[in-house]
Amino acid sequence: MLKEIRPAIFVLLALTLITGLLYPLAMTAVAGFAFPTRAEGSLITRNGQVIGSALIGQEFKDDKYFHGRPSATSAADPNDATKTVPAPYNAANSSGSNLGPTSKALADRVKEDVDKLRAENPAQAVPVDLVTTSASGLDPDISPEAALFQVPRVAKARGLPEASVQALIARQTQGRLLGLLGEPRVNVLALNLALDAARVQ
Repeated sequence: MLKEIRPAIFVLLALTLITGLLYPLAMTAVAGFAFPTRAEGSLITRNGQVIGSALIGQEFKDDKYFHGRPSATSAADPNDATKTVPAPYNAANSSGSNLGPTSKALADRVKEDVDKLRAENPAQAVPVDLVTTSASGLDPDISPEAALFQVPRVAKARGLPEASVQALIARQTQGRLLGLLGEPRVNVLALNLALDAARVQ
């Protein structure tokens, strides 16, 4: 019987070693060599301090900063482990809200966000990505239209001409990959850092 089982045990150990150890280590080494910044999480530093990642959104509430997409991520309630509380851009709990198009809670939340944004900029239509969450809840980017929608608020808070803020958005806008894939986008953290770097308050 051992004679029949021995090849199966050998194959199990060999495949475990190859697919569970050697292959992941080889891919990690290749990624670290070919794409070192991406392999390390696309971290963004300022003054030697890591302040975020280009891949994970952050919550900005101050009027002088651009705001990203809403985030539906949550975390355990510290007062009751059986419940959760909102924790925007919680990378440890990446997820959408799971609320469907017929959900009253979703409709109420979107209506409240739309009303707030319309009060902020009544002359423009509210871009959909400013009131809808992404599937991951961590989206770091917004559309150029969503960034331009926020120009009046940011320009007023910083005492800048709107044209200057619009020009900054244009410089921070990333196009489609290879001119074909994806949509034009603006990384919110990079845009806000560019605003700060311009020393405009």
